[in-house]
Amino acid sequence: MDAFGEAAVAACEAAGEYLVAEFERAETTADYGPRDVKAEADRGAERRALDVLTTAYPDHAVYAEESGERDGDAPYRWIVDPLDGTNNFCAGIPYFGTAVALLHEGTPVLGVVHDPLHDDTYVARRGEGATYDGGPARADSDVPLDGATVAFVVGLDAVEDADLRARSEEMKGALASRCKRVWESWAPALDWGLLARGDIEAVVAFHPDAIEQHAGWLLAAESGAHCRREGDLFVAAGSEASLDGLCDALT
Repeated sequence: MDAFGEAAVAACEAAGEYLVAEFERAETTADYGPRDVKAEADRGAERRALDVLTTAYPDHAVYAEESGERDGDAPYRWIVDPLDGTNNFCAGIPYFGTAVALLHEGTPVLGVVHDPLHDDTYVARRGEGATYDGGPARADSDVPLDGATVAFVVGLDAVEDADLRARSEEMKGALASRCKRVWESWAPALDWGLLARGDIEAVVAFHPDAIEQHAGWLLAAESGAHCRREGDLFVAAGSEASLDGLCDALT
């Protein structure tokens, strides 16, 4: 693994170790809003991830979900989602993770997703493929669409906009009519990981939050998923037939 990849994995693992300890302690401090939750664990995990990245690359720009933008002189910019799945974390649901992406002149070149409870790590490098716990990650699936499990991701922008929220409900209904199960996990970075290792058949993301989308979309592409984007609708599937069927259902 190159130095960028090592730093990204180390940052995710540092955040993840803290998150597991806090999750097991089960004393969550959080601010609950009508559409989102912000927990102290988000901030604690972010500090640990940023310590790793800024020590290794002090001249790189960083955007982190809690602390925002930090300027840098190099053509690199790190994107850090310290706790993907905050709602799950606060509710005691064991499905959350950390995602880190590296952009070079605005283009994602590295993505890492880490599931700390299961110690699963996904790494994608532009043009070099993807790995799952060190081995090749492949999004291949021969499950037909009517037997498929499809993760459906709706970003906060769509949740907060009445028209987009209504459109997302239409999409969910369309997916349910074509697939065995529509899976809404509230931890989309981990959903992209499940697709990358072939455990679910597709991910559909509508106005996804960019903070985890960079790593997830790169992971899908580099694991061999069939991908299509139309504006703020992202569809990735383990087979071309499923991709075509999903896009047909959604348009």
